Amino acid sequence: MIVNNAWYVAAWGDEITENPTPRRICNEPVVLYRTLDGQAVALQDSCCHRGAPLSLGTVIEKGIRCNYHGLIFGSDGACVEVPNQDMIPKKARVRNYPLVEKDQMLWIWIGDAEKADEKMIPDYPFHNDAVNWPHIHDMMPVKCHYLMLVDNLLDATHLAYVHPESVGGSAPSVHMVAKNALDATDNGITLSREMSNAPPPPVYNNCVPFPGMIDRWQEFEFIAPSFVIQYSGGVQNGEDRKTAGAPRFDMRIWHALTPETDTSCFYFWSTSNGHETDNPAATKKIDSEIRKALAEDKVMVEAQQLRINEFGEEWLVDNKADAPRVMARRAVSRLQQKQNPEA
Repeated sequence: MIVNNAWYVAAWGDEITENPTPRRICNEPVVLYRTLDGQAVALQDSCCHRGAPLSLGTVIEKGIRCNYHGLIFGSDGACVEVPNQDMIPKKARVRNYPLVEKDQMLWIWIGDAEKADEKMIPDYPFHNDAVNWPHIHDMMPVKCHYLMLVDNLLDATHLAYVHPESVGGSAPSVHMVAKNALDATDNGITLSREMSNAPPPPVYNNCVPFPGMIDRWQEFEFIAPSFVIQYSGGVQNGEDRKTAGAPRFDMRIWHALTPETDTSCFYFWSTSNGHETDNPAATKKIDSEIRKALAEDKVMVEAQQLRINEFGEEWLVDNKADAPRVMARRAVSRLQQKQNPEA
């Protein structure tokens, strides 16, 4: 299920320059670029003359020039120049997509432009707080349906099996007996998990060595259709997390899953360091550790997608750990019905 009438992350702001970038989003070919004065633009990646990709073009003062026959298109998608003729056909234009730059991300609306309400874009102010939450961000293409990654993020019990040497740790029972709180919101769900007197997982110890057992927390907010906001950390067993000092581990992760096709997506993420905020090496260390876990997830979900392509989903069964996943999927269905009532 791809909700077209929704905002998705098209790119990190620093990804896009005057050099055109092609990206397929929700099955549609898009070209992203910045004008010479820095404005970010998203257009249909196909010239209306002979269909050549505009991503093979050049950004000039007047707009983006198709490098097949030289037509130039402004940032609104209208053709502004046709070489060797004065008359520009009324139909000479390409689609322009609403694009908003916010919190260091470029947000695109693929569906009906008249429904594109900027107030629907989630807030993530931590990207703008380099003092208290320095972060590193990146993007990873993944060959699976974007909702499979949402499923994966909201099922923390898989950490014990997929990530024993990274974010999970070597004690499956810790994840199975975590104290959970799951609630529905207007546009998604919230999920919190507490694990008391637990062994610190390798990622925590690699970043902040703990002398013994810790109290861990994992807090997730899912915002339909494709965003998961995560806050995870740990303090020494018995300490009050609100007041505990070092050693402690604090990490925020932004997850944005943007559909490319029905079986592939772009995984935009950032990792923010909340415990050694004045130490760039600590921020880099968290990022390197989380990259390991994301690579482990990629292997699993891509293999899973291949089997689902072969056998379908109808025969799959749910268990107790699937409650957050099921609620999240219902939130996506509600959004789809609200934004596309005729569907």
